[in-house]
Amino acid sequence: METLQSLWYGFSIALQPENLFFCFVGSVLGTLVGVLPGIGPVGAIAILLPITFKLSTTGAIIMLAGLYYGAMYGGSTTSILVNIPGEAAAVVTCMDGYQMALKGRAGPALGMAAFGSFIAGTLGIVGLMLFARPLSQFALKFGPHEYFSLIILGLTFVTYLSHGSMVKAVMMCFFGLMLSKWVSIL
Repeated sequence: METLQSLWYGFSIALQPENLFFCFVGSVLGTLVGVLPGIGPVGAIAILLPITFKLSTTGAIIMLAGLYYGAMYGGSTTSILVNIPGEAAAVVTCMDGYQMALKGRAGPALGMAAFGSFIAGTLGIVGLMLFARPLSQFALKFGPHEYFSLIILGLTFVTYLSHGSMVKAVMMCFFGLMLSKWVSIL
């Protein structure tokens, strides 16, 4: 019941006209920046972050969320039209979307990318909404042993999934560990 009350309160805040305007502006700007190859959602947020300094906290967060989703979709535009992914998540869109564009079906490819982006984003938000509390309670139980196990698992996956020399992969894992230790000291 508490989840439904929180959801109702969140919708009452998000559906205010000024917050809908901030979401619209953020998604349009995010789509425009996301079309530029190599920038991506993180770059779009970093570039356009100063715009949010004078906004209310809620409006700024909503605008940044719109920027993120707009940039994620904008990367698919260059993937479909010119076979250059705008960001890393749009690489797979190059495979089918560009082939559809070559056959004169760029409009349907862009429409499918927009529709798929909307469905995936909506399902992701709903999943986060449903599982955020149990996952956060589980994450708070993590201690040094669990963190060590995750680090070893990650290093094992990096070593196992790398192609070529296993020695080079292990050396790069240790180099990454030393670099992270050096950065944490600074």
